Amino acid sequence: MDQTGMKNTITILVVDDEQMMRDLLTKILSRDGYRILTAEDGQAALEMLDQHQIDLIISDMKMPRLNGFELLKIVKKDYPTIGMIMMTAYGDTYTVKDALLLGADEYLTKPFKSFEVSLIVERAYWRILSASGRSIDAELQE
Repeated sequence: MDQTGMKNTITILVVDDEQMMRDLLTKILSRDGYRILTAEDGQAALEMLDQHQIDLIISDMKMPRLNGFELLKIVKKDYPTIGMIMMTAYGDTYTVKDALLLGADEYLTKPFKSFEVSLIVERAYWRILSASGRSIDAELQE
């Protein structure tokens, strides 16, 4: 199976309280071939995790109800096979460091370019795949 065909088996949950950001990421990632779900905050994201098979979450850090850090902690504890990419505003390096220490796989700094999103998502996916013990050859053959 080629890489594009493989991507359409991957479901990414985009979590951000800004509709415009959810729409932008949906557009970029759909164009790359991924299946996309969205949630407006961490609480809504947790509800989505109970209803859907999610491979990767891209989450903003600052949101109402349940923020990105709280979501990251819950996902890493209760859904350890799901990858997490955290988003933060430019220059907030302490926040990025804390997220990585808590188990985030990657991070995105806003504002970002679409190619950066594609690259970081792909890198996170392959890291998760290798950590799961599945071989890349097996994944390519599916």
